[in-house]
Amino acid sequence: MSGKSSQDERIAKMTFASVYPHYLAKVEKKGRSKEELHQVIKWLTGLNERSLQKQIKDKTTFEQFFRAATIHPNAHLITGVICGHRVEDIENPLTQRVRYLDKLVDELAKGRKMEKILRSV
Repeated sequence: MSGKSSQDERIAKMTFASVYPHYLAKVEKKGRSKEELHQVIKWLTGLNERSLQKQIKDKTTFEQFFRAATIHPNAHLITGVICGHRVEDIENPLTQRVRYLDKLVDELAKGRKMEKILRSV
């Protein structure tokens, strides 16, 4: 098994609930709010607040989380480097979606304006 596919498997099995507190801490440490984090997550996934809370409560894996999601049509506009990889070049669709979310959280924490984060065209 290659390193890339084992990383993809590890990401697929990781629970959204285990990563969510890190996302929240990262943005709050930089002066952004839980509501802004949820706005970003909802934009990318199409989930509403109730669905998002259920995903956290049920400790769904990223694979299940993104299976329940409807990815925003402008998600392909998310570009840049995250964890040493260009998000637009990631071949595994699930890993790419997780990295899209990581990138959006990074942009929120860095103070980028919401309309830029949400790729308002």
